Amino acid sequence: MDIPPIFQTLGISLGLGLLVGLQREHVAKHIAGIRTFPLITVTGTLAAMLAGMYGGWILAAALAGVIAILVLGVAVEIRRGEAEVGITTEIAVLAMFLVGAMLVEGPRSAAVAVGAGVAVLLQLKAPMHRFVQRVGERDIRAVMQFALITLVILPVLPDEEYGPYRVLNPSNIWLMVALVSGIGFAGYLLHKAFGDRAGTVAAGLIGGAISSTAATVSFSQRAERTRQGASIAVVAIMLATVVSFVRVSVEIAVVSPTLLSRAWIPLALMIAGGVAVAALFWFRTKGESASIREPDNPVELRPALIFGTLYAIILLAVAAGHDLVGDRGVYAVAALSGVVDMDAITLSTSRLVEREGTINADTGWRVVFIALVSNLVFKTALATALGGRSLGARVAAANAALVAIAFALLIFY
Repeated sequence: MDIPPIFQTLGISLGLGLLVGLQREHVAKHIAGIRTFPLITVTGTLAAMLAGMYGGWILAAALAGVIAILVLGVAVEIRRGEAEVGITTEIAVLAMFLVGAMLVEGPRSAAVAVGAGVAVLLQLKAPMHRFVQRVGERDIRAVMQFALITLVILPVLPDEEYGPYRVLNPSNIWLMVALVSGIGFAGYLLHKAFGDRAGTVAAGLIGGAISSTAATVSFSQRAERTRQGASIAVVAIMLATVVSFVRVSVEIAVVSPTLLSRAWIPLALMIAGGVAVAALFWFRTKGESASIREPDNPVELRPALIFGTLYAIILLAVAAGHDLVGDRGVYAVAALSGVVDMDAITLSTSRLVEREGTINADTGWRVVFIALVSNLVFKTALATALGGRSLGARVAAANAALVAIAFALLIFY
């Protein structure tokens, strides 16, 4: 038997109220608990239903009544000396009343998400407070810089093509900056969460999320200083490289589904190869643990501007190379730019594949792979220069396996 829609709405309202009420009852807050919150949410739902029949004043009056009851309840608690510092529960009461009303007139899925989100947010009080206590001035600056890049600058840039080959779109260029900054920022947050307590696997994954090249530098310097642990440094470097392959895959997926449909199998094979090589070296580490040094802020405005400029230059260079010399010109640009930055060549190629088919998908994935090979060679040179012969030989052997896989795919796939 089908449940009438009105009872479905009331049931969802009751359930959301019980969810938040359970959480509040658990922390022993007197003003509202497991009985009061369901009543408040259902009141919001009933008020919205009646407002649809008799006018919006009913909903406004019900909200005013809830506010008056809250004020009276707080006053009574103050008089009894039971009042707690903070207004979290009171705000939650108002939010759940509005959630109940939104179940009637607004998108039901949004109302359910908000109601569940309120419960989760209330439950995460202790972890969130601990996180804030660990946050320093540098971390606040990183958050604000990320907000500046994504929420302030991006919306005001023009969404039009300029320059030769009509490939320079300010909004698109900065969107790529925001994407790369977001990935780096996620790695930065992971480092803040794990820090020097990270084991080998976590250190490699975090390093790759921030920058696989920077991780190679960090782990190579550590191996050189300790004179022992070249094997564990290789594991961390290879894991960072694997994450860089995943990072490339994510960037392609976001910018060019067309390219991803052609590139996902080669990328999956590269990721599998990297995991296999890392696992091989892992069994030789004898329980050692890697760490990554404190990373620089990945969302500073100056590096963002530099990346945006680099991305625009490579975008223009790839388009010009393809127009003037054909695929060979694009491959030459990829080989050079892969040494400097994988993100820029990946995103620019993806953009040109997706944009009116300037480059076809088959050429596009090969461009990315040539850049990957170039980047692997460069990181091998870095490891040798910074970590010494022992580390250099191990990284060279590991990266040689990946280069062999890449060349096999370029020739036969």
